[in-house]
Amino acid sequence: MHLSLPSIITQVVAPQAVALNLKSFLVGGFVRDLILQRGSKDIDIVCLGSGINLAKAVAQALGSEAHLAVFKNFGTAMVKYKDFELEFVGARKESYRADSRKPIVEDGTLEEDLLRRDFTINAMAIPIALQNPTLADIIDPFNGAQDISKTLLRTPLNPDLTFSDDPLRMMRAIRFATQLHFKVDEKALHAIKQNAHRLKIVSQERITDELNKIILSPKPSIGFKLLFDYELLAHFFPQLTTLSGVEYVDGKGHKDNFYHTLEVLDNIAQLTNDLWLRWSAILHDIAKPATKKYEPGHGWTFHGHEDKGARMVKPIFNQLKLPLNEKMKLVQKLVQLHLRPIVLAQDIVTDSAVRRLLFDAGDDIESLMMLCKADVTTKNEFKKKKYRSNFEIVLQKIKEVEEKDRIRNWQPPISGEEIMARYDLPPGRLVGELKNAIREAILDGQIANDRDQAIALLQFTATKLGLRETTKK
Repeated sequence: MHLSLPSIITQVVAPQAVALNLKSFLVGGFVRDLILQRGSKDIDIVCLGSGINLAKAVAQALGSEAHLAVFKNFGTAMVKYKDFELEFVGARKESYRADSRKPIVEDGTLEEDLLRRDFTINAMAIPIALQNPTLADIIDPFNGAQDISKTLLRTPLNPDLTFSDDPLRMMRAIRFATQLHFKVDEKALHAIKQNAHRLKIVSQERITDELNKIILSPKPSIGFKLLFDYELLAHFFPQLTTLSGVEYVDGKGHKDNFYHTLEVLDNIAQLTNDLWLRWSAILHDIAKPATKKYEPGHGWTFHGHEDKGARMVKPIFNQLKLPLNEKMKLVQKLVQLHLRPIVLAQDIVTDSAVRRLLFDAGDDIESLMMLCKADVTTKNEFKKKKYRSNFEIVLQKIKEVEEKDRIRNWQPPISGEEIMARYDLPPGRLVGELKNAIREAILDGQIANDRDQAIALLQFTATKLGLRETTKK
């Protein structure tokens, strides 16, 4: 089997390495992805000498479209060219201190460089001078190619040492297992559980970066189950672990909300690659443990979990170092509203209810409906069919009301400023009540979404309150 190298390697990097008389090798994930026939634009190159010198020569050969960044303190350099990112580094060996995942780095051989890598499937190299390499040309001291064929993740060194030295590798193990659908070696899994507490020396930003890659995988539940089973999740996201378990009273139990959440996450992953919609699936029931209550004769309830859940979003985003911006606000909104379409799907769908949903959801109505569709995880085929049929009714009703009433992102046709000017009122509760009366009448269908009808209602309501119009707009 021949391994197809991109022309930027064969026509640019290789000739520059020869000109500098610098033995260089393609290494790591790029080699792994070549074998797996997965396209990769991130290319790691190890040199027996100065990787920075090779990076400078490559950048010069590529011309003005290339962007060179040199990190002298780390002995590395990066060249960005079009959609390629090439990282150059000299071969090195590493040693670690117990209180830090930052290694002490020294110059080393290629073998020492491969030995320091996290997994055997990432510890392979191809001499860059080879124009048309085959599997037989791969330098593979730890049988990484064989592990790829077995879909197995192993560490080159004792996994206990590998994970203790750099605990982020535990997150990477689970990320690779999820992305590639590989099994993690039993010894490695045992070492992960033994070293889970070592995550405390890793920055939350790095942990969350790996977590987001797991979330963006084709089937994210694989990673979350591993994070939960091997005790990593509790160290950085304990709120999610509290969803686990089933409590029984009088023989009645509720569903396990942890595994339900993972089902919803997998369902929405089939519908969208949007990271924040996937986060909304993760957090949609996050407040169920805090709102759980057993009511005799009725069973388990979680009243208000959507409101409390929405309030929990910001502290969780802050804790996980996720962005506290419009992405967070989207997740808050979807958590807050996630029950609304489901309730509509169970009841008679009125125009008024749909108007209110459109008003509250705005441009995020499609995302909300996607989340609600993913939230249907019942194993009862009759119920599932009924829910989906009712959902189609709700979707059709939304379309009809949207076309007729233009409610999405709608603002009442009379502003508070105009009301104050008409009746010479100061800002205050009365202005809000008049404005709300117009909004509620439109949402309830008592008047059309029309300025003339809104003014007529305002005048009628103001007269009842004894207000006299002083000016007209």
